[in-house]
Amino acid sequence: MEKLQKFYINGEWVDPLSDATMAVLNPATERQIGIVALGNAADVDRAVSAANAAFEGFSQTSREKRLALLKKVKTITEARFEDLAQAMRMEMGAPITMAREAQADAAIGHLDGFITALEELVERRTLGNGDVMVREAIGVCGLITPWNWPINQITLKVLPALATGCCCVLKPSEHTPISAMIYAEILHATGYPPGVFNLVNGEGPVVGAALSRHPDIQMMSFTGSTRAGTAVTHDSADTVKRVTLELGGKSPNLIFADCDLEERVRVSVAECMFNSGQSCDAPTRLIVERSCYDEVLKIARQAATDTTVGNPEIEGEHIGPLFDKIQFDRVQAMIKVGIDEGATLLAGGPGKPDGHETGWFVKPTIFGDVTNDMRIAREEIFGPVLVIIPFEDEADAISIANDTPYGLAAYLQTGDSNRAERVASKLRAGAVHINGGGFEYGSPFGGYKQSGNGREGGMMGLEDYLETKTLHGLG
Repeated sequence: MEKLQKFYINGEWVDPLSDATMAVLNPATERQIGIVALGNAADVDRAVSAANAAFEGFSQTSREKRLALLKKVKTITEARFEDLAQAMRMEMGAPITMAREAQADAAIGHLDGFITALEELVERRTLGNGDVMVREAIGVCGLITPWNWPINQITLKVLPALATGCCCVLKPSEHTPISAMIYAEILHATGYPPGVFNLVNGEGPVVGAALSRHPDIQMMSFTGSTRAGTAVTHDSADTVKRVTLELGGKSPNLIFADCDLEERVRVSVAECMFNSGQSCDAPTRLIVERSCYDEVLKIARQAATDTTVGNPEIEGEHIGPLFDKIQFDRVQAMIKVGIDEGATLLAGGPGKPDGHETGWFVKPTIFGDVTNDMRIAREEIFGPVLVIIPFEDEADAISIANDTPYGLAAYLQTGDSNRAERVASKLRAGAVHINGGGFEYGSPFGGYKQSGNGREGGMMGLEDYLETKTLHGLG
């Protein structure tokens, strides 16, 4: 834990230039588990300088060398797998079963996807006109990751940077620094040259802004709120950086009467509550065909009642707490908004679940009789809160689903494969999950509209870190 008060720069754990710190709390117990250093612009300058110095050499490494390093990362990650899972259990309250099966699993799954993509990447090809097109590392990258899927997002940014020959400076969420520290240890043990990977903890308006504004950074990759993503874009504009963003969502989940209602509604509720609702692509708007609406309300209410809240240390399928008091207060405020707006409270509601007076636990909450103009239907709540909205016909369902500033994901439950194709083609979202189809490692992830730009994962994830150069006159 002593490394939390240091930064990883130029291949070493070094003392910060800043003297600011912050307590790291376990959200299930509210107890302090560490103290993290918070950097400043001078710390960023030092890290960027190290990355720039390393870039000239690392950008020229062969694909074979970069693949060998990635495969060594996998071996070491597998050895540290339990450390990663336990870190996220402590720092963000992920129940340990889920921390292993989803949170830590992403470190291996995304790595496999990038190894396959790098093996298939065409780095040089001759065009039909005789010119040669070359794909090269874009340069030094600033990477900002969130607290809700710490290692998932770190691997989706750090690994493609390293795979393509870029150097990088990572600013993980200051709320979840333990898993990031472990990942820095993994990369150090892998043997990447000094300066290729650097880590500076800190707050977004300080360290994040310094990265975004830095003239020696060629690309920023950010995951977080739309508000913060807008700030990164503004801060990057003066130096005309490439900016990729993975932002918020208010994902619709369309329930047609011809699906297996008992199964699909129960799974839909579970998907909304997964990670305590703290996922940007969570299906938080259940849009239900009027003919089966009353039945769906009954199934959803029972599914919420059956959703248990529990200690993250215990194995099982329960959900854990929200990650801190600020988020708890925001979710409680939005539950009150739903009640004040006149929505029908089907399950859950204000306050903590019985037996969980300590920790930032929230009752699994469902609102029925919601209209899409209500705040609870339009704003990202980021907690275990589901809203249910009726629709009249297919066209109405699509209209409601698309009536959002976001477009990260959409979900669709129907027994008609032709309808599935037809409706999916009209949903304005970066991913459509049909009848429980889950995300697969190696596929592109990202959204439309205010859910961001660019794609993470697999081949498209590599391409965001590449520049294109054409060579004329070689023929």
